[in-house]
Amino acid sequence: MPVTYELPQLQYSLDSETVMGRRNGQIMDLHYNRHHRAYITNLNAALGAQAEAAAANNLVKQLELQAAINFNAGGHINHTLFWESLAPASSGLNNLSATAVAPTLSDAITKRWGSVDAFKAAFESSALAIQGSGWQWLVQDPQTKTLELTTSKDQDLPKGGKGIVLGVDMWEHAYYLQYFNNKKEYLNKIWDVVNWQVAEKRFKGDPRAAFGALAGLAGHL
Repeated sequence: MPVTYELPQLQYSLDSETVMGRRNGQIMDLHYNRHHRAYITNLNAALGAQAEAAAANNLVKQLELQAAINFNAGGHINHTLFWESLAPASSGLNNLSATAVAPTLSDAITKRWGSVDAFKAAFESSALAIQGSGWQWLVQDPQTKTLELTTSKDQDLPKGGKGIVLGVDMWEHAYYLQYFNNKKEYLNKIWDVVNWQVAEKRFKGDPRAAFGALAGLAGHL
């Protein structure tokens, strides 16, 4: 039997002011309990069907299912990382300039972009250039240890084995009910709830460690 996946346990309440500072419970519920849950449901179904095809030696069917597995596995992984990257604005973990929160990462960002504000501007500019649905990432090159900005289409992971430090969902379901088509305001508000302590841990750790229990799944994408 293939491994089955479940929704990750959140470290905050769905109706807390967690995402974008003033996000209401309905939007959070839709994103977490509807959209993310759908990726998991579809992933488990595709993995089960692929296992049946493998047992029947049906290679064609196995290959046909791979696209659905890749898409839904990416959706599950990306959203899991996204939820971990957030913390309520009252948590004290949202100020990158506070040396006690993420000193190593803050220093690396300042060296790379000149200032925290310049980094945020570059991050937002890159995210706003995404056409259609996708993700904006802050990643670390595992060889040079340098920070980079990159984007991915739909539910793809960053290319090249880059270590994920921070990812922001740029699909419409992440912001539309509150900000409509104003993606810039969504990005401006997201900084109020980024958990920089988690980002610091990812930056200082093994690049694959960010995936946690999903590292095996990510390794197949």
